[in-house]
Amino acid sequence: DVQLQASGGGLVQAGGSLRLSCVGSGFDDSAIGWFRQTPGKEREGVASIVYGEHNGYYADSVKGRFTISSDNAKNAVYLQMNNLKPEDTAVYYCARGASTWLLLRLSAKWRNENEYDYWGQGTQVTVSS
Repeated sequence: DVQLQASGGGLVQAGGSLRLSCVGSGFDDSAIGWFRQTPGKEREGVASIVYGEHNGYYADSVKGRFTISSDNAKNAVYLQMNNLKPEDTAVYYCARGASTWLLLRLSAKWRNENEYDYWGQGTQVTVSS
């Protein structure tokens, strides 16, 4: 059974930090991605990682500020967000993708939300200027 639950959002001033958590089950042999969406805009890929590995993939807009990591002992994937900017304000979602197609081509496919088959509920991140 696959379940994902995202948490950790909140209100923070520009320059501040938040850590989002995605906790659940069914993460083995999968990629976990973080996406975000603002009203009127398409959902955007933020970062993704093969569960259990160390290196993630990032959108250019968050490179150097966000870090994705996984914790096998806690069945969790985290998104550490530092130096937050008002443009980071969005609802953030975590999602799981387990297809071989995605895992073998994650560097090229991780941004494609259609490659992810299970989604958690969103968590709101608001960054004030």
